[in-house]
Amino acid sequence: STRGGKMAARWNHVWVGAETGVLKGVNLHKKRASNYTELSVLSRDQEVCAMCWGCPQESEVVLGCLNGTVKVFSTDKEKFTEFRDCAGGEGPFRGLAAHDSSLITCVESGLLKVWKEGSMDHTEVEVGAGVCRMRQDPASGGRVATGGKENPLKVWDLQRPQEPVFTAKNVRNDWLDLRVPVWVRDVQFIPATNKMVTCTGHSQVRVYDPSAQRRPVMEMTFSEQPLTALSLTADANGVVVGNTHGHLAVLDLRKGRLSRCLKGQAGSVRALQCHPSLPLVASCGLDRFLRVHNVEDKKLQFKVYLKSRLNCLIFTSRENWEQEDGESVDEVRVKEEVEDDALWDSMATVGTAKRKAERERPPGPGRPKRPAAPPCDRDAA
Repeated sequence: STRGGKMAARWNHVWVGAETGVLKGVNLHKKRASNYTELSVLSRDQEVCAMCWGCPQESEVVLGCLNGTVKVFSTDKEKFTEFRDCAGGEGPFRGLAAHDSSLITCVESGLLKVWKEGSMDHTEVEVGAGVCRMRQDPASGGRVATGGKENPLKVWDLQRPQEPVFTAKNVRNDWLDLRVPVWVRDVQFIPATNKMVTCTGHSQVRVYDPSAQRRPVMEMTFSEQPLTALSLTADANGVVVGNTHGHLAVLDLRKGRLSRCLKGQAGSVRALQCHPSLPLVASCGLDRFLRVHNVEDKKLQFKVYLKSRLNCLIFTSRENWEQEDGESVDEVRVKEEVEDDALWDSMATVGTAKRKAERERPPGPGRPKRPAAPPCDRDAA
């Protein structure tokens, strides 16, 4: 929808970053999407590569762009309030996080930086090349996990960044006694435990427990295509994964097997996130749709076409969507019924209009008769 007709930004439930550099807000209850970036000033190097909330109140959306710029969008003021040059290292942002008043960034070449507000003294950590993902521990904001292509899972304490506090060990050689390649695509900390779950570009989902061992304590596989993203379900007993062919699945971390598949995706999944308390998962990717599935009954709850290839998203933690924006469900329903009645009243019945037009048509000459064929003169032959 156009900018003039959009709703208050703070009521959006999902924020999506596109390849074109556009920030899009989606209100799932109203089924309405809005652009919050001026399209006239966009360029290819403003592609949104990473996103996170800027504060626990979820009133700020932080975007990491391909050109190294970090933008802060205020959902209350409905505009970008801060632009920051966070260039350094090579490649796009592979992770973005806010901690206290600091910003944590990590790029593909392995440079992780902690940008302290109002200070030029920034912490720099080399986490290894080929990074695919940097993820913050929600329980401890100064703790992050990194991993990538031939870059094993590592956990860092940013108060003491000289050495990782945990480095995963590769699994044992396969049945041909060949080394198994390392390719961590996404990672997330499992709440209330010391464990982490990762997905790889070789279709594996692994659970690590640093207090037990450096190798994974559980491994599952899903499909044969590279996995691209994961997110823990609200109860943390399952994990939703997506791959490059658009397949989504829920895996049970307790039983170590596939629980159910979520259908509907047509292109590679670039990002997905489960709601922290509701049984919902939002996903987006190259088919330009934002989809929200119910992870319990597998139903597709919402589907919104957003016109651009989508790179990343963040999901609100709010729950009572129907009571937001000062309108209850009944008020919305009554308003819709009134609008529908007015629409139907303004429409003429097709059959009635046709008969009325026939009755009011002025009498005129009928269709001209076709001239008769000349008589055949047999005698002339």
